[in-house]
Amino acid sequence: MAWLLYGANGYTGRLAARLAVARGERPVLAGRDPGKIGALAAELGLDHRAFDLRDPAAVQAGLAGVDVVAHCAGPFSATALPMVEACLATGTHYLDVTGEIAVFEALFKRADDARTAGVVLLPGAGFDVVPTDCLAARLAEAMPDAVALELAFVVGGGMSPGTTRTTLESMGGGGWRRVDGTLRRTPIGLPQRTVPFPSGEKQVSAIPWGDLATAYRSTGIPNITTYTVIPPRQLAALAVPLMRLGPLRRLGQAAAGLAVRGPDERTRQRTTAEIWGEVRDAAGRTLTATLTTPNAYGLTADSVVRAATRLAAGEVPPGTHTPATAFGPDYITTLDGIAGPPAIHE
Repeated sequence: MAWLLYGANGYTGRLAARLAVARGERPVLAGRDPGKIGALAAELGLDHRAFDLRDPAAVQAGLAGVDVVAHCAGPFSATALPMVEACLATGTHYLDVTGEIAVFEALFKRADDARTAGVVLLPGAGFDVVPTDCLAARLAEAMPDAVALELAFVVGGGMSPGTTRTTLESMGGGGWRRVDGTLRRTPIGLPQRTVPFPSGEKQVSAIPWGDLATAYRSTGIPNITTYTVIPPRQLAALAVPLMRLGPLRRLGQAAAGLAVRGPDERTRQRTTAEIWGEVRDAAGRTLTATLTTPNAYGLTADSVVRAATRLAAGEVPPGTHTPATAFGPDYITTLDGIAGPPAIHE
């Protein structure tokens, strides 16, 4: 079964490409720049293709003979739907590593189209949102009548250029929460709370994260808030109304692309991420769980390769899925560096 890695010359794409080769996989490398893709393909001994997502006919031609696309070229708000349209037209399964709420919502709206085409759409197959989604699904299994879910994470090692640009785009637009099953606008950074991560308590602030879309589908819980640690100075900057203006946000995104390089191999090996989740029922009873994972980018590359091979093997029924609905809540335990299922505590 053949799979194609689009955006292979980006930070995450390169990690996934090298890991795939190390595991004996032979993905076709693809992207917009033939020079960069060709150089990486020559280095790894892989086939490659170059096509621009703005050309629908070229995208469909680029997917010829491909069973699965692992899409790693963000920002996914601009790139996901063109690739999805081509996948639906060619009968190609699709996965990406987005964390963008709007992208998840758009792909869930294409679930019927995916089933008709016999295609799996699996957005969020990286750190966004594999560990949080699997943790949420496990907590929901333990408390089927939960009415509220809270998820928090803290990551070490810094961000890649793509993640930085996407974060500026999503947070610059203000906050979101899931309230009574509906996505609702909220002030960025609110509410705040203290979370007992495995490494100790940390103050976290609410952010608009992909789990507001995915965890709702994985668990059916109607009230969801997502949090992370935001330094006070950054939180204050995000709260400035000017930061929500498109031109200023785009300027910040362009600067991030030049200034941010992403964690090197030594940093990835030395850093981890921590996840915390809590469910609550109508009577106020709560259950919590925590999870420690390897560095977020190492986990993402690992999940991309595993998910692509499993989709190619036909393990997932057509339609739009979250990681937990595609592979089950224990999918996270199949990834490298995960000790086992998270323990659940009252």
